[in-house]
Amino acid sequence: MSDLRKGHQGQDVAMLMLREGASQRSQWPLKGMVTLIGRSEGCQVFIDDRQASRHHARVMATADGYIVEDLGSKNGTYLNGQLLTAPAVLKDGDEIGIAFAARLAFVDAGATAPLLLDTESGPMLRMDTEAKRVWVAGREVDPPLSLAQYRLLELLYEGRGRVVSREEVVAAVWAEDEAEGVSEQAIDALARRLRERLAKADPRHQYVVTVRGHGFRLEHLAE
Repeated sequence: MSDLRKGHQGQDVAMLMLREGASQRSQWPLKGMVTLIGRSEGCQVFIDDRQASRHHARVMATADGYIVEDLGSKNGTYLNGQLLTAPAVLKDGDEIGIAFAARLAFVDAGATAPLLLDTESGPMLRMDTEAKRVWVAGREVDPPLSLAQYRLLELLYEGRGRVVSREEVVAAVWAEDEAEGVSEQAIDALARRLRERLAKADPRHQYVVTVRGHGFRLEHLAE
């Protein structure tokens, strides 16, 4: 098991996982009593987006479990899509929305979780671009991805973890005579469908990450 999930006494700890948003990290073990979330670099969970307040929300370890609380943020904190108006106890799988800047998944201690998120845990996603084949968690994706899904994945794969802009996605996926009429909703829908296809092969990981205001990034690649 990854040491990321271990507390000071070797016990599993809960964690937050980045599902969407701009941050230098994608997971945060909740090893302290209080975990601050926000745009201040002093926050344990740093969200690099002006929609996030400097001290936006916090997660606290209590006798009743982990509690999430909004800290008077300008643009609100959401729990499973609902505006958070009072502190709430978190359950495994809950989603915390930091305004519209980021989405964080809560994984409770001991839960069946994406323990392989750190890249040292082994190969996860691999492509053979010449044969146009894709493997996730050691298994080939079958049935194959649609052509549009494959083109998007190939673009992200060749980018090797960098953020790929929406303009790059349009140029890579759609024909030149179609590109002008492609909406942001169409791009988001394609990314969502690709994310869902990869999740069927490996539900423990989020491979396609939306970086709001910037584009998309592929994570957890095989070396």
